[in-house]
Amino acid sequence: MNDKGSQQNPQFTRDHPMDRRIARVKPLKRWLLLGALIMAGVVAFVLFYEQGKSLHMARDRLVTGTAKQGVFDDFIPLRARVEPRKTVFLDAIQGGRVDQLLVEDGAEVQSGQTLARLSNSDLQLSVMSTESRVIEQLNVMREQELRLEQNRLNHKTELASLSYHLERLERQSQRFQALLASAHISQETVDKTEDELRHYRRLHELSLEAQASDERLMAKQLQFYQTKASVMEDNLAFARESLEALHIRAPFDGRLSGFDLVEGQSIQRGDRIGQISQPRSFKLKAGVDEYYLGRIVLGQSANIELQGQAYQLTVSKIYPDVRGGQFQIDMTFENTLPDKLRIGQSVQSRLQLGASEPALLIPNGPYFQDTGGRWLYVLSDDGREAKRREVQLGRRNNDFIEVISGLRSGEEIITSAYAAFKDADRLKLSQDS
Repeated sequence: MNDKGSQQNPQFTRDHPMDRRIARVKPLKRWLLLGALIMAGVVAFVLFYEQGKSLHMARDRLVTGTAKQGVFDDFIPLRARVEPRKTVFLDAIQGGRVDQLLVEDGAEVQSGQTLARLSNSDLQLSVMSTESRVIEQLNVMREQELRLEQNRLNHKTELASLSYHLERLERQSQRFQALLASAHISQETVDKTEDELRHYRRLHELSLEAQASDERLMAKQLQFYQTKASVMEDNLAFARESLEALHIRAPFDGRLSGFDLVEGQSIQRGDRIGQISQPRSFKLKAGVDEYYLGRIVLGQSANIELQGQAYQLTVSKIYPDVRGGQFQIDMTFENTLPDKLRIGQSVQSRLQLGASEPALLIPNGPYFQDTGGRWLYVLSDDGREAKRREVQLGRRNNDFIEVISGLRSGEEIITSAYAAFKDADRLKLSQDS
């Protein structure tokens, strides 16, 4: 059979140039097959990759919002607490037993008014002992100062006596010189007078040196005694103030609170026994999200509305410590105060961060905490899927967030929390729950 086929088709058994056509057909089929396999692999990879990054979600479980053009009102609402603008805590400077209470908790007090009297026998004995020692040392120093003064007077007396003898001997020497010239006196008498005069001159010089040296030393000693006496007098005054501290007094005018002492009660040194607040001077303390830490400055305006009337406030203090994702600020009233504010009352305030400007806005929501405002899930036109998209967001308030880039007006985004999406690149949305 093969022989017959060979006879009918002799061209297949010969080495003929036409054999090259079969050699070109087989590599082409191989390349086509290889290309199909590669294409199938790419499609499978894409399908597999998309399936791995996709997540199916029920459409009715999501909260969405639409990007719209509007006016961004740059403010944040704050829940503030009414506190006294100035408060001074009363701590026991000295411990003791409460002997007498002169005012009650909640009373209006005046500066310097005595609120309570304490007694402390150990402190009283200690102060008396300190007074005795200080007075004794002061007396000793006063005696030393008196001796120095007497020594100075003795030097002056001695100098006066020496000066007298010098003047007398100088006059006598002059007279003797005249008598010696007329031979009415002997040379020996003249020499004796001159020797005595030189002696007193030397004594006078030595006395002057001794007086100068003593005066320098006395000046230093007097300065030392005066300084030491001043320190001792301060110590004595401090000891007496310790007794005075047993009388608890109001540091300024205000309302007394937290003053719950009872007679006979023992108080330790440093115990807090109350506080005094200015009665008609309030401030508002509010917690602000740490996101706004760089946007709030001293002097920034705020306002509240009570009983239908608006009141202006100013940020007077910023506490930089962040706790629980918030930092604290103090706001004080600019002009008038509300009539019915009470310490501890909570009020709703509004802190203005900037001017109102037109902008592309999206609703604020939990998604911002999950993404930090770096990306969003944007819904397709048919609403069947949502894709992750990088965006740039700007300012935000309680209701809206400003869009800088990455979104167009009319596009719809998911505004609910993103934590359950596990960073999927694509959400497949179905209508059934």
